[in-house]
Amino acid sequence: MHYKQFFYLTFTFQIDPMLQVKNISFSYHQDPVLQQINFTVEKGGTLAIVGESGSGKSTLLKLLYGEFDLNKGQIFWGEDEILGPKFNLITGPEYMKYVAQEFDLMPFTSVSQNIGEYLSNFYLKKKKERIEELIEVVELTPFAKTKVKYLSGGQKQRVALARALAKEPEILLLDEPFSHIDNLKRQSLRRNIFKHLKEQNITCIVATHDKDDIVSFADQMLVLNEGETLAYGTPKELYNKPKYSLVASFFDEFNEFKISEVSDINKFGIVMVYPHEIKLVNNSNLSGVVKKSYFRGNCYLVEVTFNERSVFFNHSSEIAIGKKIHFEIIESVLKTRMP
Repeated sequence: MHYKQFFYLTFTFQIDPMLQVKNISFSYHQDPVLQQINFTVEKGGTLAIVGESGSGKSTLLKLLYGEFDLNKGQIFWGEDEILGPKFNLITGPEYMKYVAQEFDLMPFTSVSQNIGEYLSNFYLKKKKERIEELIEVVELTPFAKTKVKYLSGGQKQRVALARALAKEPEILLLDEPFSHIDNLKRQSLRRNIFKHLKEQNITCIVATHDKDDIVSFADQMLVLNEGETLAYGTPKELYNKPKYSLVASFFDEFNEFKISEVSDINKFGIVMVYPHEIKLVNNSNLSGVVKKSYFRGNCYLVEVTFNERSVFFNHSSEIAIGKKIHFEIIESVLKTRMP
């Protein structure tokens, strides 16, 4: 085969790298922080890491960035193994950027200067265009010439995001990336950031406690509980079939029903049901007394005392306290959730 033909075939069929986390475990001292964590992320994919405080989310990001040495297991980006400080003087591979909850910014220089700090000055026009593009992505155009020290916490967080994206990393690690940002800006900013990541084919790992940060954008979700993997799947899969209360609680309020309470089937187990999956009926085996109605904007969350515990469901209007009501779970939900 001719050399040029061989080179062309090799280039054409080159496989995109994949992030592979293989059976990793880690502890700071004696007690394990993470145990036997496994997952893969395709090039350009987004993985959300969720869990309660102390579950190991931030530690996992730091391990991916090579800040610590693993006790067990391996991490690969393609064929490149990501190793800790025992093997590297400088933390973090060149192709990876990490935005922590503490922002590493230059307070006495402008937003534009912060974003363009590591961009080459050999191509000033291209550098200027890149800075302007990212300032627009994070919605800070009016503050381009403002010194960072005069910005709010949320604005600084947006500068940190833009700065991490400036050199077009292959992997972006985000730790609670929208936690300081006001609700007014948060929704459009999330859309802008994740749209940009997909367009640039950047792999993203994001740790968060807020479902709105990632449910619409993540390809996969990893739920951590006390350092172990509790659930792993697409947001849709985990939402539609929550096997654990911690998973259901991430998405919404939820109710737990014993199978014997909602079915004639003689089985042990619990069915988890979201408030919008319960409806009022004229008569049923499920009934309770209204305890309170909470206004939620587009509906009321009604709390009912049922079998000496509270059950919550959505309703279009407020229901009087003390009123006895009958309710049932939507049939399709029971069919899907029954173990």
